[in-house]
Amino acid sequence: MVIKNVNLETVCGITSTLPENNHPEFAFAGKSNVGKSSLINGIMNRKNYARTSQEPGKTQTINYYNINDEFYLVDLPGYGFARVPEKVKAQWGQMVEKYLHSSRQLLRVFLLIDIRHEPSANDVQMYKWIVHQGFQPVIIATKADKIKKSQYEKHLNMLRQKLGLPDEITIFPYSALSKEGRQEIYDYMDELLESTQQN
Repeated sequence: MVIKNVNLETVCGITSTLPENNHPEFAFAGKSNVGKSSLINGIMNRKNYARTSQEPGKTQTINYYNINDEFYLVDLPGYGFARVPEKVKAQWGQMVEKYLHSSRQLLRVFLLIDIRHEPSANDVQMYKWIVHQGFQPVIIATKADKIKKSQYEKHLNMLRQKLGLPDEITIFPYSALSKEGRQEIYDYMDELLESTQQN
């Protein structure tokens, strides 16, 4: 995958009408401080295109990034941020649910989990909720540079057990620092895009 053009094409708030795109979409969900913007910047091969912040909970909209005029990266609102009022959290949940139900182009949902820790109750809830919506999320284990490679298997098994993942579910360890895992994610996305073109 070669990233040539990146364009933040659509930003949707709580009352916005979601776009009817003609290109495939990859959606990204994750807890507010899991490194979602850093991952999206890494995939887009841009330093600061997706806004990163020291303050969790910054993504309060659904952001559509048009890549090469071929597909979209869809950044969903982060969850689990304690300082956000419950009413706002509920509205974010409604936005995500609306997106999952209405998008006709969604190929895959990527769920980001911090590789260092056991998935939180919010992580487990989000995983089960995405599955309930009819999608089997692919797990990206972020912050992989924070642990030793010799610990990967132990931590990935911890994620599998806590989330109750089927054996065939893919987990990609990813480091925003070294970009470890990016090529594997590219290859996975390329494979999905090629399969849609053949159908």
